Amino acid sequence: MILLGFVDDVLDVPWRVKLALPTFAALPLLMAYAGGTSIIIPKPLTPYVGLTVLELGLFYKLFMLLLAVFCTNSINIHAGLNGLEVGQTVVISAAVLIHNVMRIASSTDIETQQAHEFSIYLVLPFLTISLALLAFNWYPSIVFVGDTYTYFAGMALAVIGILGHFSETLLLFFLPQVLNFLCSVPQLFHFVPCPRHRLPRFDPGAGLLTGTKDGNLVNIFLRLFGKCSERALCIRLLIFQALCCVFCFWLRHMLTGWYK
Repeated sequence: MILLGFVDDVLDVPWRVKLALPTFAALPLLMAYAGGTSIIIPKPLTPYVGLTVLELGLFYKLFMLLLAVFCTNSINIHAGLNGLEVGQTVVISAAVLIHNVMRIASSTDIETQQAHEFSIYLVLPFLTISLALLAFNWYPSIVFVGDTYTYFAGMALAVIGILGHFSETLLLFFLPQVLNFLCSVPQLFHFVPCPRHRLPRFDPGAGLLTGTKDGNLVNIFLRLFGKCSERALCIRLLIFQALCCVFCFWLRHMLTGWYK
């Protein structure tokens, strides 16, 4: 994924290639996955389905493959500001670390504890190097990460979530990226014109950023909340990311025992 990111930084790689290559890159991950492929049927649906556990088999692995492709590309398209790419990765990684610690403390199942311990072994060094990088990538940036980091970060988080056996929770942590992707679909699939870089306009007179009509969260935030500096916009987006992670924890707590 680092090589794909570097090539994308140098060349304008088509989106069909960006979607295809992570698919092949995720195949070794699926081969290394030794966890279950069944899901627990939500309690409200159990009387209608007649099952408490549903074995998905290859369909579950297909979901993990699509998750890896999504995570790899979602960090890349939710970008364009100093500190945003690394900042969102730090927030998600911190949420993953907290989730692992909470699951280890609350679970009595040895396999579950071991899976989350393994996830911690992966996310701790990743979070540490991302924090160090953020110090240089924060506005005004002296290090620009480009697609080389974003593809690596997305795939790393996918690996951490899948091998830690909490891929569904990981997707909830990616809620802003999901929203950004849904807003970007018309441009990504060329239903409407899509520039290579969907960046906001810079007003040199005021020294502030102005939102364009492009369908991504960066421009949507500017259209909703008005002009602001690049630093302020990045902080707002990272706060939104953190709030979404908090919402994920709250949602899991509220549904525990009732939904599953």
